[in-house]
Amino acid sequence: MTIRVLLADDQALIRAGFRMLIQNAPDLDVVGEATNGHEAVRLARQTRADVILMDIRMPDLDGLAATRAITADDALAGVRVLILTTFEADEHVFQALRSGASGFLGKGVEPADLLDAIRVVASGEALLSPKATKALITRYLAGPEPATGTAPAELAALTEREREVLTLVAAGLSNNAIAERLYVSPLTAKTHVNRIMAKLGVRDRAQLVVLAYQTGFARSASP
Repeated sequence: MTIRVLLADDQALIRAGFRMLIQNAPDLDVVGEATNGHEAVRLARQTRADVILMDIRMPDLDGLAATRAITADDALAGVRVLILTTFEADEHVFQALRSGASGFLGKGVEPADLLDAIRVVASGEALLSPKATKALITRYLAGPEPATGTAPAELAALTEREREVLTLVAAGLSNNAIAERLYVSPLTAKTHVNRIMAKLGVRDRAQLVVLAYQTGFARSASP
């Protein structure tokens, strides 16, 4: 099955580089290019891309607003947004995830890692680079305590093991790392994560990390 990719970046040279890289992968195909957020939203609907590589800083409508428009559209529920930016550790990390992005990578990522990231996001998983995860954690630890009573009631429905897994997810650990920490198989770790996402009503791992910090759960727990 070929993964359909839409490129959204206002710099033609960057789009050309991504297109050449992606087109050389047998399982990936570039189905469109957008130079601003408005075009990204329009082409997302027109091309039915599986994954959108979205730059944050674009004219007319930026990548964050475009991501919000795409993820809020029920007709585009299967479309995943992977944010690519030069500013990997700035304030936009949290904003991108709050907008509904499924992943966040710096533009300095290795070519092979970028292709793998597209595949990971297309499969329904979420992807955060170590720098992006660290920036998110640092921002919340440095900020004020969240208001009491903001945690969703569903958190109370998590088992002790699921709460432990959620703590590790919020700390930026992968399924394999969680499996090693808890002495279980990677498949078991993945099953726990999927059940937690289902109980909390979040679309992917990135949104799970945001919820853990937004509700104060991750602040009060330690891996």
